Amino acid sequence: MSDPVQIRIKENGSIRVKGTVEIIDGEGNVIETKSDFSLCRCGLSTEKPFCDGSHKDVFKAPEGLGEI
Repeated sequence: MSDPVQIRIKENGSIRVKGTVEIIDGEGNVIETKSDFSLCRCGLSTEKPFCDGSHKDVFKAPEGLGEI
């Protein structure tokens, strides 16, 4: 049995996903299988839905689910 996927809401940063997940489009098609990555939650990334670090110095949010 594999380890469960972990999702961590990072303070003033991205949503960190640890583990392998399938990324599925609106039609239900798997568009990518990816492991250990960060999702953008500030809207500034040019690589959306993935984080490219653009949030640094501008995005301020509490750790947890508060400002998703």
